[in-house]
Amino acid sequence: MSLLAIDIGSSQCKALVFTEAGEVIARSVSPYSPVFPGPGFAEMNPEKLWDAVCKTSREVTRDQGHNPVQAICLSSHGETFIPVNARGAAVGPAILNIDNRATREAKWFEQAIGSRRIFEKTGLVAHPMYPIPKILWLREHQPEIYSNAARFLSVTDFIHAKMGLPPYVGYSLASRFLAFDVIGDCWSQEILDAVGLTANQFPLPVPAGTIAGKLNVEAASALGVKHGTPVVVGGHDQACGALGAGVIKSGRVSDSMGTYECLVVASDEPSLGEAAFSARLNSYAHVVPGKFLTLAYFPSGIMVQWFHDLIYGRSASSKESNSGADEPDQYSQLEAQCTGAPAGLCITPHLIGTCNPDFDPRARATIFGLSSETSRSQIYQGILEGIACELAQVTQMLKSATGDFKDIYATGGGTRSLLGIKLRSALTNCRVHVMQCDDAVCQGAAILAGVAVGTYTRITDAVDRVVREREVVEPDVALANLYASQLRQYRNLCAALKTFRDANSCAQLEEESQ
Repeated sequence: MSLLAIDIGSSQCKALVFTEAGEVIARSVSPYSPVFPGPGFAEMNPEKLWDAVCKTSREVTRDQGHNPVQAICLSSHGETFIPVNARGAAVGPAILNIDNRATREAKWFEQAIGSRRIFEKTGLVAHPMYPIPKILWLREHQPEIYSNAARFLSVTDFIHAKMGLPPYVGYSLASRFLAFDVIGDCWSQEILDAVGLTANQFPLPVPAGTIAGKLNVEAASALGVKHGTPVVVGGHDQACGALGAGVIKSGRVSDSMGTYECLVVASDEPSLGEAAFSARLNSYAHVVPGKFLTLAYFPSGIMVQWFHDLIYGRSASSKESNSGADEPDQYSQLEAQCTGAPAGLCITPHLIGTCNPDFDPRARATIFGLSSETSRSQIYQGILEGIACELAQVTQMLKSATGDFKDIYATGGGTRSLLGIKLRSALTNCRVHVMQCDDAVCQGAAILAGVAVGTYTRITDAVDRVVREREVVEPDVALANLYASQLRQYRNLCAALKTFRDANSCAQLEEESQ
């Protein structure tokens, strides 16, 4: 018997089939692209998501007749939502998490309720990426969509509805709406009253690992699995990824090294203190019962990908292809030319703005120290150094809010760079455990599926059986000392750039007022 995990990302859907021992026996990826119908808008036809789920599921189950799927579990990125009617059919496009149309509504929301109160109730800070401000925008600017919508669903619950199942949402994904009570595990009546919405306009929150139901004939055929296969409620990709990396005990930390790099700390209670609030951390329900996650993140792999595409041309993976086999060799060639000393550059990876603690969309990546003799390998090394410096700052924020830690369990594309791992370990003074499975999100979803149907007795049993490390990188004290001055320079550069942006914004406001 096998377990099917489907992760619905913002740019692609992945389906993996796992054995009970945690081995990946089939994998499929189906990309899709958003549309940008206006400034700050980012949308997608919701049927693209369903089509990608069906396509990847059929591909990975095509040759599994001898090893049938025992259960399916979905995970997805957060914040994206779909307005649906009473039958679960979409009445408008999916509005993506990168959509920033609701800036004014987010500011009004923060002023109406209070930033500290929002954080105490939801574990989040007000931001236009979340659904609540965008639903308020719909009510004002697209009333025909708003009035036709019986519910506003996140991605997984929309797919549940397409499968003919109730629109159940795991607590971790419900938390990404900016209206979920992080302590009470329910929609916050206080927040909903303040914005004039009701709980029945949202999906039905349940614990991760709940069996949403069994597939009918039509849905099973679309997915390529047998009629009656159970579907298990998963959760937010970061929560599932933390589970897949074995981050299930208080104080354990995972690092998902992808387009964004996300550092996640597990705990017995949400982190809602002043340090977490000041750093604008996120703290909300884990997919592990009774546990919470506190996380911080920043743009990371996007800077590496940008440089690769600039030097070698746009990669095959960026062109919506499953190819791209040449990329590892190109990165290896760059890394082989890197020296053991600092590159002599100071690079911030903020191509699309900063995240914790200031979340400044005006920020842009900066390369300081270029000369006529700077090589491509130096720039590549400088990017890795900048990512490690940023991670060092994020690590300190999390330690201030959640307590000290010495171990980080790493997954994702960034783990393929040994130099990048060594720099991260040295500058954070943490052991970096590189996990064997390169897709912890799907592994976490598979664990939830297996526990729900009795393949594993409990989550701890599943983690012991399937979560494994590939290698451990110890912090290099000599390397840390070598980079101590550069880390200070990085912090000074970030502060100076923020001062410049603030002054420039003030000047623009003065010009507009004249």
